[in-house]
Parts: sequence; structure tokens; C-alpha cells
Amino acid sequence: MAFNYPVARRDESVVDDYHGTKITDPYRWLEDPDSSECKEFVEKQNAITQPYLENFNYREQIKSRLTQLMNFPKYSCPSRHGDRYYFYKSSGLQNQGVLYVQDDLYGDADVFFDTNELSEDGTVALTETEFSEDGKTMCYGLSQSGSDWTTIHFRDTEKGRDYPEVLEKVKSSPLAWSHDNKGIFYAMYPEEQGKADGSETKSTMCQKLFYHRLNTPQSEDVLVAEFPDEPPFIISVDVSHCGNYLFVWPTKEGKNNLVFFAEIGSLPDGPQGLLPLTQIVDKLDSEYEYVTNVGSKFIFQTNKDAPNYRLVTIDLENPNMDQWRTLVAEHPKDVLDWAVLSNKDKLVVHYIHDVTSVLQIRDLATGNLITQLPLDLGKVTSVSENRKYPEFFFSFSSFLTPGVFYMCDMSKPVIEPVLYIKTELKDFDALSYMAEQVFFSSKDGTKVPMFIVRKKDLKKDGSSPCLMYGYGGFNVSLTPCFSAMRLVFLQHFNGVFVFANIRGGGEYGESWHNAGRLLNKQNGMDDFQAAAEYLISEGYTSSPRLTIQGDSNGGLLVAACMNQRPELFGTVISNVGVLDLLRFHKFTIGHTWMSEYGSPDDPDHFPNLLAISPLHNVKVPPKEDVPRQYPATLLLTADHDDRVVSLHSLKFIAQLQHTLRNHPSQTNPLLIKAGHGGGTPIAKRIAEQTDILSFIGRSLNIQCVF
Repeated sequence: MAFNYPVARRDESVVDDYHGTKITDPYRWLEDPDSSECKEFVEKQNAITQPYLENFNYREQIKSRLTQLMNFPKYSCPSRHGDRYYFYKSSGLQNQGVLYVQDDLYGDADVFFDTNELSEDGTVALTETEFSEDGKTMCYGLSQSGSDWTTIHFRDTEKGRDYPEVLEKVKSSPLAWSHDNKGIFYAMYPEEQGKADGSETKSTMCQKLFYHRLNTPQSEDVLVAEFPDEPPFIISVDVSHCGNYLFVWPTKEGKNNLVFFAEIGSLPDGPQGLLPLTQIVDKLDSEYEYVTNVGSKFIFQTNKDAPNYRLVTIDLENPNMDQWRTLVAEHPKDVLDWAVLSNKDKLVVHYIHDVTSVLQIRDLATGNLITQLPLDLGKVTSVSENRKYPEFFFSFSSFLTPGVFYMCDMSKPVIEPVLYIKTELKDFDALSYMAEQVFFSSKDGTKVPMFIVRKKDLKKDGSSPCLMYGYGGFNVSLTPCFSAMRLVFLQHFNGVFVFANIRGGGEYGESWHNAGRLLNKQNGMDDFQAAAEYLISEGYTSSPRLTIQGDSNGGLLVAACMNQRPELFGTVISNVGVLDLLRFHKFTIGHTWMSEYGSPDDPDHFPNLLAISPLHNVKVPPKEDVPRQYPATLLLTADHDDRVVSLHSLKFIAQLQHTLRNHPSQTNPLLIKAGHGGGTPIAKRIAEQTDILSFIGRSLNIQCVF
């Protein structure tokens, strides 16, 4: 069908000089989301996109089925604070989970905090909670419309009432209580001017660490740490389990961080000003994370000299790196993902083994293995522990299982998981499906893992629609997880779902990450294209039936692959993609991504960024024996996404439509759905997933089965 795309004004006079290379940026005006011209462009795009999405024959059935599949009770692991247990539960279709409290694990539960009451459409979200050591006060963060900006509030857990103060200008902040229960350490941007609601685009700089005393106004908060020579620093903190030390972890790009500490146990009234910080790590070349301590001996998780991570013991009385002792050595293949202290003398250690979860109990003093808990093929999705108490909880999910919750009594001689809660799905026979893991060869011969979820009796004749998801960045591992949308695709589209664990992720540690970042970024795209070729050659699908999907960095991945191999895919879904690699670092927190992508201001990185940047590589497919076109493309973005701001998607769709609008072979749609962000309420998730499945179904002419 023919699409009458809006004609976006091109300003060819906007030219940037990158190390002698002139680059035109004709859609620079789309970087201002508040301009009337930009708003009009968005309205015109939505006026084309929405009718296309709504005119799919099975749209209402899809929405109804998604609603049914998501309508099951959703829980979090219980956490113990003081004498009571807290947990989140959604009855099924509530927009936000409700925080409940109970006196014992199997007793009656009462509502403690219901975020759904804060907004009619569920777009106010509870982002984090942190309880004081005595459990008498809960500090919590709220965000609106999906923004990363939060407001911090305090609630008396016994009276159920909030304290009067509200902390503002907070983003990417830790919340760490002092052990006297009198206040918290948190990070804010005191110099932030103008709106801070997620719709701004300017870079966020100069975060500072403050101490807030409970029941006092924010104006009286004490500045305890700052790094004026490093405006991009983002600051994290931990208060040690003994309460005597504050750890400060500045980072600038990626996850690598410096390490400072200050003694705070001898401050009866809390900090009165800048704390004297002692530096342990002075190079941003590795990651460090606090696990626990015994006196002055601290256990950190790190990838220093250990790409797959290890646990080390550092004595603060002699913190020189040459005196560090390895407590749990790096595994030659498996990735040490995280470690926590449970019941004072045991470490719970989570490994990733070939992209699936392994959970071990180890001795705190020696690091020796006590036991490995039995798990199926899947992912440990959350844990809850408190060093003061014997209970340890964890939840487990897989592609076909939404959630199983277990409890371990860490005080027993034999530690084994006991079923606590299991959720069930309606009208879905998981036994008819299977998840398999395969390894395929990439362009350079590297073996890459991939999960394939399908019906057990699938005919490998290339006729099945396939939805392949990828990310490949920031050391993030794509492990098996549940999605109602994917079940609809499996069951009613007779489809195949795929996770491609490409380089750039963390599936095999920092070496796997490094093999797909910076100047190696193309490796991940080669992996993803090789995954598609494998699925086609093995008969799981065919190019016209293959949809690729990615979010954020994954949105960059699928858009770049579409530019490079348009004939390989039938449909592309790019959600809040990083699509302008020459200007990403100029907006909100984009400067923190330079450790992943490199900087266009660096002459060594610029040629690589220009070569893969989706915005700068849109071209008419070459003429061959068969006329070629771009796949059906849907971009998704929102004006309150202040991580990957909407300008990326707006500029990219303008360039796509400009380049291909007059290409006679381009009959596939090139569309964007843009507009107001909505946080993560379930109603909006259902609406978005209905749009995605409708777009895939209509673009690929799929006959659904209901």
C-alpha cells in the first residue's frame, strides 16, 4: 500500500565538522520536543501510524488475550524489616504493585502502600524503597510518566503516615540509611534548573552527595561529598553492614568506578559537612561492589584482573592493592553475577553458566562451597535477604514460567529451597512448548549462544513467523525470562521466539562485553545477522517471516542491522533506540554511554560511529535481480524517556521516510508511534504490546489462531 508520509523540513545549512569530515544534520530542529514544529511532526506521524495498527483483523483478540495472560497474581520476594515482612502484590491487572505488610510469613497481610491511589492512570510509579535499620521508617522514591527523576519521601511504618519533607532534583541516586536510623545518604543535582520531568534533553551534570536528617526540610541537608573537577560523575554509596563506614563509588562512563570510604560510626549527630574521604581505587578501569565486611576486612566483588569476576577481601587498615586477598576465585567460564550476605556467616553467590542461573551457598570466612541449589533452565529474577535473620528468598522464572518463589532457612545444617508461592497461567499448556539452546558461528567464527522457544512439534519448513530479540551492550546478559506478549506470539501466531546472546552483553563476562563494544561494536551486529541466517538455514523461519526487536541499545542494534542487511528481515521493532551516534552524548545521561560507544569527538572513534550510526546510514537498497526494500519498521518512543530521548527516533524516522518515500519497491510501512510517556502501568504495557503484535501481524499478513 502507499503511505503519504509527512514531509519533514530539511535544513541543509546545519553542518558539523568532525575532524575534517562535514556532516549535515538537517533534522536538528527535531531535538527540541517543546517546539510547535516538532509537536506537529509527532501528531502527523501518529495520524498515519495509529490507523495502521488499529486495522489488523485480530487486534481485539490480541488485546483480550494479553489481558487474560497478564491477569494472574504477581508477587515479589518477602523482605523482613524489624518484626514484620513486606512484599509487593498485584492482583492481576492493577497498574502498579501494592506493598503489603504481615506479621508472619503465612499470616494475613494488610495494605501498607498502594501506588495506584496516586494517579488515575497508574503513571506514578514506586521506584525504590529503603527501610531504616530498625524497620520503623521507609524511605521511598516516586517517578511520574516513566521519568528517571524521582521525589524521595519518608513513611512511619508504625503509624502509616508520611513525614512532611520531600526531596527533589533526585536522579540515579542511592538511598542508604545511617545505622542510627536518623537519616539517609542520597545524591541529587542541586544546580538543575527549569523542568526536571523527563521531557528535557540537556545533559545532567554535577551530581552531589547529601545527608538528610529525618523530619527536617531538604534545605537543611548536608553536603558530604562532591567532585567538582568531574561534572559527569554519578555517585553511588553504601553504608557498611556494621554501620561504621560509608563507601562512595563515583562512576563516569559505564560501570567502572572509583572507591572511597569514610568512617561515620563516630558521628553521633551524623555528618556536619564534607566527609574526609580515603581513596582505595584511583583508576576507572574496573568494577567494584560492596558485599559485606567483618570489622575492617571488606569483601568486594570485582572484575579487576578477573573478566568473569571474583570476590576479594580488602583490609581497610592496609588497603593497598597488592595486599588484596582472593576469597572466591574467578571461574574460567561462568560469570560471578552477584553475591550477598545471608544470616551473618553465609554468602549466596549467583553465577551465569551458559546464560542460565546457578545459585550457590558459600562460607563467608573461607569462600568454600557449601551447596549448590537445584534449579531448572531459567533465571533467578530477584532475591531478598537480611543478614540479621535466617530466611533467604529467591524467585525463579523461565520463558514459559512466570514466577516461582522459594525460601531457604540458612540456619539449618542442610540448606534446600522450599516452595513458597507459584503462579499459574490461564489457558496455556506450557508442556506443548520447549526452550532449546543452540550455538551458531558468527562471521569471524565465534560461537554464539541463542535460545529458541517453540512448539515441540514445530515443522522446520521456513513458514513460521519468528520474533528475535537482541541487546548486546553494557555488559547486560539476556537470560531466560517470562513475557506474556511472547506467549501470544508463540500460541496464536504459531510463532518462534528467540533470544540471541550476542557479543557486547555480559553473558560470558567482561571479555564478551569488550568483544562487542567501542571499536568492536560491529561484532554484535555481525552476531545478530548470523543468528538470523542460522534460523533461516535451519528452517525455523524465513526472511519475510522474521521480525527483529530491540530496546534502547537493542534499538540501535536492530536499526543498524536493518541498514546493513535490509533483505534479511521482514519486520523491525526499535523501541527507544540510540539512533544518532554522533550526538548521543549531548543529551541527558548520554555522556555516560561513551564507555560503550566511544566519543564522536575522538578521531579514533568517529569513523566507527559514523559507519554504524543508524541515522547516518539510511540508503536505498541496491538494485539486484529481485527489487529490494527496507523491512516494515515501527519505532516506539516517548517524550518522558529521559535516558534515550525521543529525538533519536524522530530524526531517524524523518530520514527513513525522506530517503525511501519515492523508492518504487518500498511498499513496507516505515512508521513511528511517539508521544506521552506512561511509566510502566500494566494497562499501558498491554496497549504497547497490542500495537507491536498488530504491527507484526498486519505487516507480515499473519493469520492468527484464536
